[in-house]
Amino acid sequence: MFRSFIILSLVALLLTACANQSGSIASTDSAEARAIAFLQREVPAWSRDNGCFSCHNNGDAARALFAAIRHGYRIPQNTIAGTTAWVSSSSQWSDNKGDPGFSDQRLADIQFTASLASALEAGSAGNHQALEIAAIKVAQTQVADGSWPIDSANAVGSPATYGQALATFMAWDSLRRVSVPRIAAARQKAEERLSSIKADSVPNAAVLLLFGAKSLAVSPVTHQTSLDFLRRAQTSDGGWGPYVDSPPEAFDTALALLALAEFQSQAGAPEMIRRGRKFLTQTQQSDGSWPATTRPSGGQSYAQQMSTTGWATLALLATR
Repeated sequence: MFRSFIILSLVALLLTACANQSGSIASTDSAEARAIAFLQREVPAWSRDNGCFSCHNNGDAARALFAAIRHGYRIPQNTIAGTTAWVSSSSQWSDNKGDPGFSDQRLADIQFTASLASALEAGSAGNHQALEIAAIKVAQTQVADGSWPIDSANAVGSPATYGQALATFMAWDSLRRVSVPRIAAARQKAEERLSSIKADSVPNAAVLLLFGAKSLAVSPVTHQTSLDFLRRAQTSDGGWGPYVDSPPEAFDTALALLALAEFQSQAGAPEMIRRGRKFLTQTQQSDGSWPATTRPSGGQSYAQQMSTTGWATLALLATR
């Protein structure tokens, strides 16, 4: 009896110590779990209910589920099977009737290719040749200046429509994963275009850091300029909006966190990350999603909400 009492006491002490040392981590893990539960419900719902696949559900949101698998979450196969099959067959993409609100084929190709790359990384897909074929499809829609001009009227883009800088980075990130000679020129032109971006908005600064973490084309000066911009743009409650002094949004906060995750050893980055994560956990809705980031803000959009939630979940996973 006495021995059992001692063992139980030690267990209680250990649990108390863990709670005291990692209470904030536990609350963030709970936010992750709620977000992933939401995405597990919603990702397969669009194709089931609408008879087509979407950039927001089967692109951004599905990428978050594939990332969750890489981080040890067990996602039921029937939740991702439809997405995996769809993104593995790029010949079907142009026949998809799509979401009338977001039907840019260039954008769809970029998002589905990124989802396929994530599925391969997670081990949910195994056909690497499918990624080569998809990357060629993406390269064919690049314009002469090296970019992929998505949502050109909106300088900072949005979760579901990206904007030119993020779209170009996401396209390049897919092209760099394959060694197909016929896309080498497109990849080089994209690098030149990305190198010319100015850190004059949170999405642009984040793209420069994300690009710089995977390429030697960004100078240390540009890294520092982008980090300084994010430092100035972080709001008092820890989030980021599209510009310095803009009200914080989940999407811009997620982009900033994903970028900072690549530079956690930089002075001040860990504290910025801690505050950004706190903003996301505090603005998460009870169903596990986040309010849609729209331009202008305050709008209602299922597509933007799904993509916002996908980006926010990716950010929490990347900065655990």
